[in-house]
Amino acid sequence: MADNNHSRFQHLYFVLTGIPGLELKYYWMAFPLGAIYVIALFGNGVIISTIKSEPSLHIPMYYFLCMLALADTGLALCTMPSMLGIFWFNCKSIAFDACLVQMYFIHTFSAIESGVLVAMAFDRVVAIWKPLRYGTILTNGVVCRTGAVILTRAICVVFPVPFLIKRLPFYRSNILSHSFCLHQDVMSLACASIRVNSLYGLIAVIFTKGSDSLSILLSYAFIFRTVMAIASGEGRLKALNTCVSHVCAVLIFYVPLIGVSVIHRFGKHLSPLTHALMADAYLLIPPVLNPIVYTMKTKEIRRKLIQIFVPAKVTAEG
Repeated sequence: MADNNHSRFQHLYFVLTGIPGLELKYYWMAFPLGAIYVIALFGNGVIISTIKSEPSLHIPMYYFLCMLALADTGLALCTMPSMLGIFWFNCKSIAFDACLVQMYFIHTFSAIESGVLVAMAFDRVVAIWKPLRYGTILTNGVVCRTGAVILTRAICVVFPVPFLIKRLPFYRSNILSHSFCLHQDVMSLACASIRVNSLYGLIAVIFTKGSDSLSILLSYAFIFRTVMAIASGEGRLKALNTCVSHVCAVLIFYVPLIGVSVIHRFGKHLSPLTHALMADAYLLIPPVLNPIVYTMKTKEIRRKLIQIFVPAKVTAEG
């Protein structure tokens, strides 16, 4: 009977960890952290509004960029309440069910972003391989169906995760290692076998980010082969230049992801500070840097920023 009671017991809340060892500096770190979220939300908002308002950007490449910006916005909004709660108000507790909800949306938006990066890679393949048929291959209908598949895959793959956590008993430690709830972090506190959770988590990662990274790699191998067949050096550089922003977005997303995965699997001996910083970088870097990269490469977005910050000058020139 005691074992049965224990199997049904769950904590009412978890305790989140900010950045271990820097608790006394939280007050000073709150302002840079707030600025990071402002940059992320403002930058991605500008991208979405610019693509919506500029007819010249109503092409598949920028539709996919809009999806990427929406995923980044969702990722930022998922972590913002708990992160700002810790660093601004020293509020470290999160209800058990709220933790599961946050965990679900973090992993869902992460899977969406990974899928969008694959779609953007395919967009570059078509643009370089069949430039004259670009508009007929990637029609609006194809773009919409691609977005629907990416969204459906992410929702369905991550959907079982909270329920797999919900079935586990938690009656010992309730202190998490990060400023937000992640599947691998929460399940490590369970007082029962987590073999099913670990196996499903591995399958989900392989099915989403594993297959996505392989698809992107194969896409760029094909792109490189196609570009090398172009006769003029100027033509090759022009073709490769259209891929720079996407390559940066892929690196911005996958390098922190790989770092977090490697540290989680093989870095048990590393300090909690290293684990916390890598997890924060994995979720904060893409929403902040992606808008910066695409703003630098897209004149319409730069013009939109000028209109926002220097309206008088724009009006005078107009």
